Amino acid sequence: MNDTSRISAEFLTSASSLVDCPQDSIPEIAFIGRSNSGKSSCLNRVTGTRSLARVSKTPGRTQLINFFRTSYHGRLVDLPGYGYARVSKQKQVEWGHAVDQYLKDRSNLIGLVLIVDSRHPPQPLDLKMLAWCRESQLPLLILLNKVDKAKQRERTACLRAVQEILGDYQLADVVLFSAKSGKGTEAVLQKIYDWFDLAAT
Repeated sequence: MNDTSRISAEFLTSASSLVDCPQDSIPEIAFIGRSNSGKSSCLNRVTGTRSLARVSKTPGRTQLINFFRTSYHGRLVDLPGYGYARVSKQKQVEWGHAVDQYLKDRSNLIGLVLIVDSRHPPQPLDLKMLAWCRESQLPLLILLNKVDKAKQRERTACLRAVQEILGDYQLADVVLFSAKSGKGTEAVLQKIYDWFDLAAT
């Protein structure tokens, strides 16, 4: 039985576009979410490393596609956040194009971890991402993050909204998560191992 209690990772490389991504067939699981949803903090919590992904209170800090080799059969990928970011409109367009290319054309991608702030209903871009994953039949794990800060009614409303758009989409799972306390980490690690195991067969 595999040890699913932790997964170690280390930085491999960064890419500003699809052509700069590693040219191999190693499976990848990507983390994505709105700017300031806690995406980098979630990645750090899952890998048990405080400084793996750069964390900042300033939205839009992740500006490249960052690749991390892991102790298992694949890579983790930190994608630039979407939505509000303190950068120029031109830069946001460039990020969006790079992320769109990665999601649509990266054959290594086997699963997506979508970070949603549980204190608020899913925003239009969150809903767009959920709908795209469903249409593309891409395995999806939604982390309702910051549950340690959310009120019960906020968590419930967010969960219901996500479940409503997912409907009977059987390739998606939802986990109540806290990058701060570690709540939900075990479930996330299990899903990551399951996806990598499936890709290895």
